[in-house]
Amino acid sequence: MKSHHWIGAAASALLGSVLVVGSLTIPTSAAMAQTSGAVVRGLPDFTELVEQVGPSVVNIRTLEKARPSAAASGGPEDEMQELFRRFFGVPMPNAPRQAPRPNRPESEAQPRGVGSGFILSPDGFIMTNAHVVDGADEVLVTLPDKREFRARIVGADKRTDVAVVKIQATGLPAVKVGDVSRLRVGEWVMAIGSPFGLDNTVTAGIVSAKQRDTGDFLPFIQTDVAINPGNSGGPLINMRGEVVGINSQIYSRSGGFMGISFAIPMDEAIRVSDQLRASGRVSRGRIGVQIAPVTKDVAESIGLGKAQGVLVRGVEEGSPAEKAGVEAGDIIVRFDGKVIEKPADLPRAVGNTRPGNRVTLTVFRRGAQRDLSVTVAELEPEKPAGVVAEKKSPPATVAHLGLTLSDLSDAQRKEARIRAGVRVDAAVDAAARAGIREGDLILAVANSEVASVQAFEALVARIDKSRPLSLLIRRGSAVDFVTIRPTP
Repeated sequence: MKSHHWIGAAASALLGSVLVVGSLTIPTSAAMAQTSGAVVRGLPDFTELVEQVGPSVVNIRTLEKARPSAAASGGPEDEMQELFRRFFGVPMPNAPRQAPRPNRPESEAQPRGVGSGFILSPDGFIMTNAHVVDGADEVLVTLPDKREFRARIVGADKRTDVAVVKIQATGLPAVKVGDVSRLRVGEWVMAIGSPFGLDNTVTAGIVSAKQRDTGDFLPFIQTDVAINPGNSGGPLINMRGEVVGINSQIYSRSGGFMGISFAIPMDEAIRVSDQLRASGRVSRGRIGVQIAPVTKDVAESIGLGKAQGVLVRGVEEGSPAEKAGVEAGDIIVRFDGKVIEKPADLPRAVGNTRPGNRVTLTVFRRGAQRDLSVTVAELEPEKPAGVVAEKKSPPATVAHLGLTLSDLSDAQRKEARIRAGVRVDAAVDAAARAGIREGDLILAVANSEVASVQAFEALVARIDKSRPLSLLIRRGSAVDFVTIRPTP
């Protein structure tokens, strides 16, 4: 007992200072708090944040109207009786007598889902997820003070999963929007929402990662804040009481929280909400290219240096990119002055550009960079591209590469919409290992365009046979670089 008493007394004496274990000095939470300044160290207290932001977080319930169905109308027996009555004017023989049913309306509202949201402005604009209100016939918003309002959907954007709804109210407590660029990995954050319909539930955690690529148009904030069904659309809040994101997705194998959740960055969400409030829809730019990543092998083989930019695998007919002179096989390295590092960068940069704007597109083509001027169009469903190529010329074999090739006719080149190229009739050994298949079109060798099989052979003859060879191939409507490593 005495030894235990001594430990307790020693601990009490050291509280607020430091704890010495052997040669290791460990600051206590009180000591850390004295030197922390604005940085939160130890376990934070969220009570003031909840009091500050809680009144701005709402519960959203959606309703849909019940549609008449065969089951609701009484099943096959009722349908058969109706046929007899219409065609013969008499009841169906030996039909069982049906108990009278109460009169029911053609359609009635029934619960559809539950989500969360938060107040953007005192006059009743509320932000949530698009999937929360998608398909709803009615949207009901309940405030923390238990007042309930029927909401109007101002607009919803499925691509970013952002929606804005409006209720008829004034003097509402709006949230403060934070600067996402100041958010740091490891920073404490808090969520408020209605998981499983449990209103005003508070959970907390840290920022696990920023700029997490899980979608074409948004880099997400990853956290370990507990998010469950019903939290969708609720705010992610920093320690200054500012909303930095909209809780949107979780990674789960069970349907419940498993330690990874994703939030839409608030700067992106505000950009979308401004358009929704102005016009009810989001207008995005497009240039009409199919893209793929640039691998290290490809970058080295074509003289690009490091793996950066995006490979243009295809150019849509009549698109802004085609009109600007973009070609399949180009590497886009800049868009409107912004460096393109990875495939996700391009659709975001283009999508955030107002349709009609004229911007400079920098491409790497056959060993050199060139600037192209492109007028951005509005995003629309992409047209499927068809292709083609049939063999009509005698084949020629390039043995050390494992390729058998034939020329394309003028009609085949026109149908494929290419100036030049040769067809792969067979691919074995080194070519097969590189992934080349029969029917592929080879458009360029080591940055030089291929006009014919003869030209292909001449180009290859000038290249050291012991070195890897970079080919630009087209398969279907897409192009890609492949690297053939000759058989030793």
